[in-house]
Amino acid sequence: MGESPKSAQMIWSGLEARKKQLRHGFVSELTGLDKNALQLQDGKNETVKYKVLASSWNVGGVAPPDDLDLKNLLDTETGYYDIYVLGFQEIVPLNARNVLGPKQRSAATKWHTLIADALNKSRSRTQEAMARAGRAPLRQWHQQEKFVCVMSKQMVGILVSVWARSGLRRHIRHAGASAVGAGVLGRLGNKGAASVRFFLHGTSFCFVCCHLASGGGAPRRNADAADILSRTSFLNSSGGAPAPADLPKKVLDHDRVVLLGDLNYRIAMDGGEARQLVGARKWGMLLENDELLLELSVGRQFDGWREGHVAFAPTYKYRPNSDEFYWRIDDGDGAGHRRKQHRAPAWCDRILWQGKGMRQARYERCGGYRLSDHRPVRAVFHAVCEVAEGKVVR
Repeated sequence: MGESPKSAQMIWSGLEARKKQLRHGFVSELTGLDKNALQLQDGKNETVKYKVLASSWNVGGVAPPDDLDLKNLLDTETGYYDIYVLGFQEIVPLNARNVLGPKQRSAATKWHTLIADALNKSRSRTQEAMARAGRAPLRQWHQQEKFVCVMSKQMVGILVSVWARSGLRRHIRHAGASAVGAGVLGRLGNKGAASVRFFLHGTSFCFVCCHLASGGGAPRRNADAADILSRTSFLNSSGGAPAPADLPKKVLDHDRVVLLGDLNYRIAMDGGEARQLVGARKWGMLLENDELLLELSVGRQFDGWREGHVAFAPTYKYRPNSDEFYWRIDDGDGAGHRRKQHRAPAWCDRILWQGKGMRQARYERCGGYRLSDHRPVRAVFHAVCEVAEGKVVR
């Protein structure tokens, strides 16, 4: 895949830890809490660690078929996580009717059904297969718990949905959601972000699902991100009840923050040269000119944010129902008619995070999905939560 870009090395920390993880795998670490009882002895422990899977996918306004299987996206064949956060963009076509009209709830309902099937039905099938093979489930609570949708937020085509194992539901408090449009006129919802926040025990989490501008270059996308972070506000808990005055109101006030989505950053180099590098699959050389990595390396809008090592192929743009990149090399058809010039493939779909108490274990593109011209990405985090002394977590 080529060498790691120099600009990216400034933000790619923990390389040795990742090498160790790759040598030993990560399945053995998929124990969100220690031991089957999952108890904190009174007065002895004040923190507990969970596993969180976050994913993002621009589905291109295409309705998913009824038999779409999300088990690969959710990594259910490897194991199960404590919390899943799924971010989607363009779950409906971004036409005037959808942008200006009433919310199209049916699309979100369909995705929620597919998520529930992948988490709960796949879990049952996995347990049955393990039982037939004479192996016990990875964790005892898999036999007893299901995954439930804790909260979700939709704005036009942007959907962010949080799922947790049912045993954690009682520890999740002060859930809230916010939506900020950054599209037409700087306010409409064809672009922007839907965000959710919650407390898990005594630690606050915020997940921001973005769809930034496709045109205007990196400065326009930087401006969109800044606008989203400044305007997103959590004034009330879910249900409309006033939030306690000391709860975080803004995105960056939370303890653990993840920003994911179709951020639309492109490759800042000549299109012809980029195509040659794509043809040779020299991803490292392409990434040296990745707009987002360049922004991360110099700070500016993303000062303090981190991204894992990008070691996968570009996530955009693919031909429909194909793994071939979609572009046109020439500017005309020879008869005086100009063709639309498509940009070179790019890593438009990304996951960033900030805050102490989080460690990224995996960051990858999910193969096998050809529903849209984007490919989904996912990241796995180890997240530490503070638990009041004397409490028992089961």
